Amino acid sequence: MSVQPPSVLCVVGARPNFMKIAPVIAALRAAPFNLRVRLLHTGQHYDVAMNERFFEQLGIPNPDINLEVGSLSHAAQTAEIMRRFEPVLDQEQPAALVVVGDVNSTIACALVAAKKGVRVAHVEAGLRSYDRGMPEEVNRVLTDQLSDWLFTTEREARDNLVREGIAEDKIHFVGNVMIDTLLGHRDRAVPAARTLAAAADPALFLDAPHGFGVLTLHRPSNVDDPAVLKRLLLSAQKISAELPLVFPAHPRTLGRIQAAGLHDILESPRILCLPPLGYLEMLGLMSAARLVLTDSGGMQEETTALGVPCITLRENTERPITVTQGTNTVVGTDSALIEKTVAAVLSGGGKAGRVPELWDGQAARRIAAILHASLTQDANLSRTAARS
Repeated sequence: MSVQPPSVLCVVGARPNFMKIAPVIAALRAAPFNLRVRLLHTGQHYDVAMNERFFEQLGIPNPDINLEVGSLSHAAQTAEIMRRFEPVLDQEQPAALVVVGDVNSTIACALVAAKKGVRVAHVEAGLRSYDRGMPEEVNRVLTDQLSDWLFTTEREARDNLVREGIAEDKIHFVGNVMIDTLLGHRDRAVPAARTLAAAADPALFLDAPHGFGVLTLHRPSNVDDPAVLKRLLLSAQKISAELPLVFPAHPRTLGRIQAAGLHDILESPRILCLPPLGYLEMLGLMSAARLVLTDSGGMQEETTALGVPCITLRENTERPITVTQGTNTVVGTDSALIEKTVAAVLSGGGKAGRVPELWDGQAARRIAAILHASLTQDANLSRTAARS
C-alpha cells in the first residue's frame, strides 16, 4: 500500500499574495518533493476578473476553496475569515498551513491554525517597519509569533525575530519568492508600448527625453487624508512636466480622489490614469520606467531586482534592504523632498543598487525542501509510533 505524501494548505487573500504563493505552490508540487497541495482563497480581494487575470498570468491553479469574505473593516474581515476558515481547516486537516505576507487573511488563518495545533509556515517573515499604525505591521508581528517555520527574505530579518523571542531554529533565510515570480515571468512581460497605447498621445510617454515614470498610491496613510493626498497629487502633477507619469489607480484610491474633489489634477495629458493592471502589464511598465514613485512594499523589492530607481512615498519601510543595497529611497510625503529626489534621478543620480543575496529565483525551492524534510520526518515518526 503506497504512502500518501504530507498535505499542505496554502492561503491567499489579496493580490500581493498571488505573486508570493505562485512559485511556492509550484515548488511544493514538483519533484522531488511531490507534496499534496490545496489552495484556499479567503476572498479578501474579491474582484473576480482581476483575480482570474492574475491567476492565469502567474499559472496559479484555481483555488480549491474560496471563503468569499469580501470587503469589511479590518476587525470584521479578520473575524469573518476566522469564522469561515475554522470548519475548512477541520475538514482538510493539513500537515501544515502556508501563509504569505501581511494581509488580514495571513493573521486570521494563522491564528486559527495555531489554536487547532496545525503548524504554520510564514513566507516573508521578520520584516518590520516599526510603525504599529500600519495594520500590516501588526499582522506581521503576530503571524511570526504563531509560526513554526519563518522564511525570511533577508538576513537582517533574523535579528528582528530573535529580538522578539523567536527561537533561531525556526528561522530560515531562503530569499525572496516575489523575485522568483519576477524572474520567472520577465520574458513574458507585456511591452510598455502596448499598455501606453491607451494614452491619447502614446509618443508623449514613449519618446519623452527622460522616458516615463510609474506612480502607485494605495496606503490609507496617503489616500485617506485629503490634505496628504492633495499634496502627493500636486507633486505628481509638477513632476509630470519633466517626466510623464503612468498612474494605475486602485479603485479605492480613485474613490478617495473623487471624494476629495481632486480628480482635475489627473486631467493633465502627461498623467495617464489607468485601471488596475495585470501582473505582466505592470512588470512591463516597471521594467521600462525611468523611475517608480510608490507606497507599495512589493514594488520596492521588484524595482530593486529590476535596477529601476524607486522613490517610496512613506515615512518608513519594512524592507530596508531595498534602501541599503537596492535602488530605493524613502522620502515620505514632503513635496520638496519628493521633487528634489526625482530631479536628482533625472539628472543622472539615483541609486544603481545591487540585487540582494538569494534573490535568485530559487527561494520557493528552498522553502519546499525545508518543509518536505520536516513534514516527511514527522510522518515517518508517526508511522513508527503507530506500529510500536
